[in-house]
This record gives sequence, structure tokens and C-alpha cells, in this order.
Amino acid sequence: MTIELRHLRAFLAIAEEGTITRAAARLHIGQPALSRTLRQLESHLGVRLVDRSTHHLELTTAGRRFREKATAALAAVDAALDPRPLTALPLRLGHPWAALGGRTIPLLRRWDEEHPEVPLELRRIDDRTAGLAQGKVDVALLRGEVRAPGLVTELLRHEERIAVVPADSELASRSALALADLAAWPVALNTVAGTTTPELWPASARPRETIEVTNTDEWLTAIAVGRAVGVSTSATPGLHSHPSIAYRPLTDAPPVPLLLAWRSGTPTHPAIPALVALARQLVAED
Repeated sequence: MTIELRHLRAFLAIAEEGTITRAAARLHIGQPALSRTLRQLESHLGVRLVDRSTHHLELTTAGRRFREKATAALAAVDAALDPRPLTALPLRLGHPWAALGGRTIPLLRRWDEEHPEVPLELRRIDDRTAGLAQGKVDVALLRGEVRAPGLVTELLRHEERIAVVPADSELASRSALALADLAAWPVALNTVAGTTTPELWPASARPRETIEVTNTDEWLTAIAVGRAVGVSTSATPGLHSHPSIAYRPLTDAPPVPLLLAWRSGTPTHPAIPALVALARQLVAED
């Protein structure tokens, strides 16, 4: 008779479960049918694979050897029939609020032109690592100090900080602002993914009031309605224009590092080096 994959799966289920009863339940077949399948396999091989002399089945010496071969054979078949490697896995690029700023659209377009076989998915995730630490993305654009363990980072550039103010405020009428100009207002702080904290100001001149928000939308709204001002980087206007918000240079705040990050010590997406190279090329063109 012809041996089929079901014979191998039946034998391995018996070997792993230790009883015909449990193996049959696992395979959703009757015990007589499973016993018959095992006998067919043993008859084809001409050897006894399972010792049935005890209540708890044991593999014979030949059975233990065949178990290794059957396991390898099924693994090879499962790999061959897995459709996922036949289509490229998307490269998931996370960011918490500004992606690559004004170079975000060029990044996506250039990627589609140069790597049409690998979809690049841009995902905004309100999290300090933009979902990277949780495995929600393969690589992330992050700003500021990255403290999460197990990540590899690549510095792309430093971005200048800017002031973000209500468009109808007196602050918007100025060509540039300093930290002291903002301290008289409540300052909106994104406590989940932002890079601004009260420590940005000198200890003797910190804002008298802060408004804590948990995502970019809340942060933009607080500023747009005139409840607060904010501090961001030069990338933000390129991705978050708003008629009720004005962006102005901030003259006395240190720049913010922009990083590409991915997980270390685990299999990584093979297209990450290509993304790093393209991102570096685009920021160098600014």
C-alpha cells in the first residue's frame, strides 16, 4: 500500500501522547482507525514501531529512530506548503508622531519604486518605542534617548526644536521664540511618546503649569484651541499642518536625535538594511 502523510502524523501523535486514546482525540479520529493506520505503517516498514505490551505505549528502538525521520519529513512538507514565503512579508515601520517629517512621503514613494517586492507599511503607534518593543513593527523612527533594552539604533540626524503655539496668539506674531517666552503659558506634554519635559527649561524658569496628554492628536488639539503651547522638532510641521497652529523656531533649546531602531538578538526583517540606507540618503538631501 501507499504511505501517506496521515500515517506519519498518526505515528507522531501516538509517540507524543503516549496512548492511542489521547492521540485519537488529538487527531479527531476513532481509536480503531488510528490503530489500523499504525499497523499499516509498521507493515510497510517491516518493523514494530510501538511497544504495546504496557498500558502506556513506548517506542521501540526502531520507533525512536523513525520518529526523527518522520519529524524531519513533516517539517519539510509543512515548509514547502507554507504560502507565506511565496509572497514578501511587509516591512512595518513604526513612529509615535512625526515619522520622517517632510521626507515621509518621499520615503514611501522611493521605497515603492526601488523595492516593489516588499510592501512598506507606515504605522503610527502611541508608544515610547512605537510598538517596536512589543513586536508590533519591525523597525521604528524614534526621537530622543531610547532606553528600551534589546534595541539597535542608527542615528540619522539631529533635528532642531521648534515652538508650537496657537495661530491667533501673540506668540505667533514673532519670527522666533525662546523657552522663556513659552514658560508663561501652560505647556502641553505628551507623556507617552514625547521628548519634551519640564527639565528642558532651567530650574529657575520652568513653566508654571503643564497639561499632560497621551497622543499627538490630543497634543495638537490642546494647542489649537489655545489651552497650551508646545515644543516639538522641525519634522512635525511636515506631517502635522493645522490652520490653528503656528510653528516658530526655538532659539535656545538643544536639538533632538532622530534614530532608526530595530530589535537585536532575534531574526530581523531582511529589508531593514535597505530602509536604513534609503532613510540616510533622504535626510542627507535636506
